[in-house]
Amino acid sequence: MVSGTPVLPSWLVLDSILQNWLLEDLGRGDRTTQSLLSGQVRVGRAEWIAKEVGIIAGLPIAARVFQLMSQQVRFVPIVAEGTWCEKRDVIARIHGPADALLMGERVALNIVMHLSGIASLTRQYADKIADLPVKLVDTRKTRPGLRLLEKYASQVGGAVNHRMGLDDAVMIKDNHIQAAGGIGNAIARIRAQMPFPLTIEVETENINQIKEALEHGADIIMLDNMPLEIMYQAVEIIRQCSNRIKIEASGNITLENIRAIAETGIDYISTSAPITRSTWLDVSMKLDMNTMN
Repeated sequence: MVSGTPVLPSWLVLDSILQNWLLEDLGRGDRTTQSLLSGQVRVGRAEWIAKEVGIIAGLPIAARVFQLMSQQVRFVPIVAEGTWCEKRDVIARIHGPADALLMGERVALNIVMHLSGIASLTRQYADKIADLPVKLVDTRKTRPGLRLLEKYASQVGGAVNHRMGLDDAVMIKDNHIQAAGGIGNAIARIRAQMPFPLTIEVETENINQIKEALEHGADIIMLDNMPLEIMYQAVEIIRQCSNRIKIEASGNITLENIRAIAETGIDYISTSAPITRSTWLDVSMKLDMNTMN
């Protein structure tokens, strides 16, 4: 099942993050660029070139990085966000003050390479189940400070965002169950205090826990690290109880087993792998000195 159009967080939220990353890189100033171009106003042109095959993500964010360096920079994407690119493809062209291009280069490239790596691996997972009525969702296993952008890249690759944070929904996991003394106690206590219209999801590890979650009115039931044969039983039990309840599978999801899991009849498959196991997609910037004036 194909996910919807990726939604980029507001610049009101992102600008301060990007500014901090630029400040981290610039420090007290770019010794190299400022020494070379001191007192000169020079305009440059550059191309971004993909050095590997993969899905491109993060170009609007890269454009914003350069605009924060100088509003005179024009960043023109040559490919659409989420496009599959081949090695040596030109993915963007940039025109503007040479110092802004040179000083913004590394932060902008780092963002696109990291997000493109996530989007590329996410697409591999999503393609495995694209023809089935199940959605691939991400998790909260993200790098501190990067959640908004990593989850955006996940969308670009074809996944759906799960909780952005602990305030999005109620998810009762194994340690919550232990702390409350059981699934029933956990659901009862949380339901008495939670705001409308949050849903309650319960992580289950066996059939008995599934039955307890059903008895106490869970909205979503997660099947955590269950063998396929148990998963089929679980789906049948839940569907017989109610078609309203959503079913999620999680735990040790791989490219090799994701389709078999999807075929059990669940609604969602959640995995952190596309974010935590992805590698950067190499992209380089080539400045054309002959066009500088």
